Formats: sequence, structure tokens, C-alpha cells
Amino acid sequence: MLVILQIILALFVFIYSNFFIESLNRVFIFKMIAINLFLFNVRSMLLFILQGTNRIKEFAQITMIDKILYIVLIISFLFFDVREFKLLVIADLMGKFISMIYAMYCCKDIIFQKINLFYFNIREAVRNINVGIKLMFANIASMLIIGVVRFGIERTWDVATFGKVSLVLSISNLMMIFINAIGIIMFPILRRTDDRKLANIYLTVKDFLMIILLGLLIAYFPLKVVLSAWLPKYAESLVYMAILFPMFVYEGKTVLLINTYLKTLRKEKLMLKINLISLSISILLTFITTMVYRNLDLAILSIVFLLAIRSVIAELYLSKILSISVSKDVILELLITIIFILLGWLVDAWYTVLIYTVMYILYLLLKKKDIAKSINNVRILVKA
Repeated sequence: MLVILQIILALFVFIYSNFFIESLNRVFIFKMIAINLFLFNVRSMLLFILQGTNRIKEFAQITMIDKILYIVLIISFLFFDVREFKLLVIADLMGKFISMIYAMYCCKDIIFQKINLFYFNIREAVRNINVGIKLMFANIASMLIIGVVRFGIERTWDVATFGKVSLVLSISNLMMIFINAIGIIMFPILRRTDDRKLANIYLTVKDFLMIILLGLLIAYFPLKVVLSAWLPKYAESLVYMAILFPMFVYEGKTVLLINTYLKTLRKEKLMLKINLISLSISILLTFITTMVYRNLDLAILSIVFLLAIRSVIAELYLSKILSISVSKDVILELLITIIFILLGWLVDAWYTVLIYTVMYILYLLLKKKDIAKSINNVRILVKA
């Protein structure tokens, strides 16, 4: 059923590109989007099955095959001085295709069955669609929160400016690869956990996660020096990295912890509501910063602001469900993030790393009791 639906969607995009788009490059891009729709969505379905059945090893292998093959092809193109963007797109699709084939092999006991063994349960399908469609729109809205701002920047400023902003966004998003990998493991574990333990586990994981994420912000200072020397043409855009680098703090907490918990507690509707509110604010801020004031600094700053707002709203909702208090932590995290941005943005000196490190140590001292409690909780969980 999914395969048939994806083929229909891909054909629709193919037909649209042939009749309504004039630029040959854009036609190519739309056709590649159509192929990507099929490959990505079919593979995603198989990955969800593996994740839901706790076959994390196969899940990780499929994801790695995609990324490794793509990286190998890109490095090969660069080595042979190939600069054709079409080949880069095809390389990405090849990675997805090979990984999809392997995913089909891993799920062969489900896929390769006789037709007469298949049956269609309308009630179950409706129930699954009802849950899935909320998650789908929640994920789309989540992607558009940053996507709308990027679109506004691309439309208001030139391609060079957009490319520089995209570079900094890509650097920040690299951190999310590792965070997403942990989230993949957490969901099936939480699904099998007693509901009475969820609140305690949340506070424990949150304490350790925020210590790591806020600690990783220290890496910005040496990373900026290295990238400025390696990419001197992009030195100007790396100033924006001070604003965008904390992205992974709020995005990481939302993706790894908050969204995982909301899905575990079957709060898909709440996820959708929060993401739609954040998307509405994103559209409003993008219009103000890119159309009214035409201020690139404010447009970039709005990205972190939006992710922080979404994270705070979602966590406050979740804290009510779990009957826990997170207000102190939210304020502390906001303060240390604001201090980091101000240091990176306004002060161009080597001692900024020392100032932030001192602030980070103060944060750890303020959280000393919570950290000790979390360590004790981990010991209890390990013994259990």
C-alpha cells in the first residue's frame, strides 16, 4: 500500500516538473525529489519497523550504509575534481537506494510473502493513520520552523549570503547526528518502561544530557579558530556561528528527550500543536526580520529563539504530564545560552573561552545536588 502511494506521488511530481517548470536544472531537481520521496519513505517505513521491534543493530547498519556510501562518493568526486551538482544529488540517492535494498533484506520475512497471505484490516489502518498523520505533520512543521527562516534569507539576500548561513547551520547540525542516534535507542526502551518510573528517568537523563550539551558549547571557541584558518573566505560568516551554535542544545533536548517522551506517552496531538505554534511564530518573525527590517542578524538570531521557545513550551507541557518541576532548569539553561551568544557575538578575544568555562562550572555547582541524585538513580537502575 505504501509503495503504491509513493509511486503515485512520485509520478505526480514527475508530471508537474515536465509541464509547469521551465528551468532544466529545476526540472532535474524536482525529478530527483520524486525519486527521493519513494526511496526515503519506503526505507523509513522499514526503519520504523526495525526500531519498533528493537532491532537497533540493523537500524544503525542501514543508516550507516547510506551516510558512508554518500561520503565515499563525495570524496571521490572531490578527488577527481568533479564539481557537477547533479552527480552530488545522484550520489545521495544511490546511498538511499542501497540502504533501502539492505533494509528490505533485513525485513524480508515481512516483505517477501505470498499475496494470499496479505490481509487488510481497515480498523487498524484507520487507527494507525490517525496516529501517523499527526506525527507526520508535526515533523513537517518542525522542519519548516527553520526552513521558513532559511527561505526568507534566500529570498531577501544573495546566494553567497545564503550559502554562508547554510554552512554555519550545517556545522551546528553535525552535532544532531549523534543526538539522533541516542534517541533511536531511547524510544523502544521507554515504551517498555513502567509509567511510574518515567518521571524519574526523565530528570536523570535530562541532567546528564544538559551537562554534555552545554559543555559541548566550549568546543565553539577552538572550532572557530580552526575554521577561520581553514576557510578564510567564510571567516565573516563564522561570526554567526556564535548565534547558531547553541541550536543543538535546544534541538537536541527536544528531539532526544521531549519528543521521545511525548511519543511514548501517546501525545502526538500535543506535539503537533506545539510545532504549529512554533511554525506560526517562525512565519511572523521571518516576515518582520527579512521583509520589514531586512536585518540578517535578527533573522539568524530568530532561529535559536524559535528552537528555544519550542523546547521551553514543550518541556513545560511535559512537566505537567509527569508532575515534575523544571522551571529552575529552564531559566538556568536560557541564562547560560544567552551568556554564550553574547560572549561569542560581542567579544572577539581569546579569554571568552575562560569566561564561558567559569560560567559552565558555576552551572555545575548550582546543579550539584541534582547531579548527585541522578548518579544515584543510575546506580539503582543498573542494579535493577
